[in-house]
Amino acid sequence: MSLVKLIIEGISYSQTQNGAYALILNEADGDRKLPIVIGAFEAQSIAITLEKDITPPRPLTHDLFKNFADRFDIKIKQIIIHKLVDGVFYSSIICERDGIEEIIDARTSDAIALALRFDAPIFTYKGILDKAGIIFKPKNEITEKEDADEEYQDDDDLDLDDISLLDDILDDNKEADHFKNEFKNQTLEQLYVLLDTSIQNEDYEKAAYIRDEINNREA
Repeated sequence: MSLVKLIIEGISYSQTQNGAYALILNEADGDRKLPIVIGAFEAQSIAITLEKDITPPRPLTHDLFKNFADRFDIKIKQIIIHKLVDGVFYSSIICERDGIEEIIDARTSDAIALALRFDAPIFTYKGILDKAGIIFKPKNEITEKEDADEEYQDDDDLDLDDISLLDDILDDNKEADHFKNEFKNQTLEQLYVLLDTSIQNEDYEKAAYIRDEINNREA
């Protein structure tokens, strides 16, 4: 299966799940986006590395891993998002030491946080992008009727000052389940309309849930 290179486009705060963020990956040579819901700690770790000018007073977990790997001459060559099951992305870290290559299973958010620290490329398989990728339609392509019927609202950009420390991180799984259940009573036609609207509004986190519901029904 052919690999597709991904680049990080940004992080948006989840408006539906406390303590969660939507990491947006973009196809390097295309228009498709791959939204992945991640926790606040992982969002903080990724955002700090993206900013480059911010250095935490003490190493974060991913920084500690990088320091450990550097000390023992372990290099991360690439990250591959290799599987998607029930809306959950699975990733592998391809690393090397003394010319020997090893593959380590990892959460996608952790894998990407490490990829940034090692300047390692991020890939996924074409089949995963075909199934879960979303094509964004610029707002100027929305019809006049859609403009009249829909209220456009941007996701809040990630502000590092708004990310709480570990003692403030919330993982509200019950709320996430409630959010997912909202779509179970919708028809496929209604889901496709909601998906299109969410994409136009750049609400990628909501679009990801709708996309997963559609994929589950059409599987």
